[in-house]
Amino acid sequence: MLDGTKLKHALISTLLERWESKTHAFYLPCSECMITLDNVALQLDLLVDGLVVIGVIRVSDWSAICHQLLGKMSDKFSGSRIEMKWLKDNFSHLDNSFSEVERQQFTRAFILRLIGGLLMPSKSLNLVHLR
Repeated sequence: MLDGTKLKHALISTLLERWESKTHAFYLPCSECMITLDNVALQLDLLVDGLVVIGVIRVSDWSAICHQLLGKMSDKFSGSRIEMKWLKDNFSHLDNSFSEVERQQFTRAFILRLIGGLLMPSKSLNLVHLR
């Protein structure tokens, strides 16, 4: 967890209770609320206009991709999926002495943990796609 960031488990539980998986919307007392691409762009500071990235990616060495993106290599892959425990063990503490590159790598690992743990968890809850 990032230093200074606190998750409000009661709030998360309340939101999950109001989530409708068929419509991908939250049903709140005031109205229906959907997460849009613009919302994601604001939260993650991503561009939503520009060139579209499409195509098939063929990767023969996921360890090399892991090292390129995260600065560390895991030997615990299942296809293109990486173990959540490895991410937690290797990226659990962010220090003020980290360089900008290390902060970016930590951020990528944190996003993978969010995706694999909260947003799109696998049935086993222990793997996340490195793609």
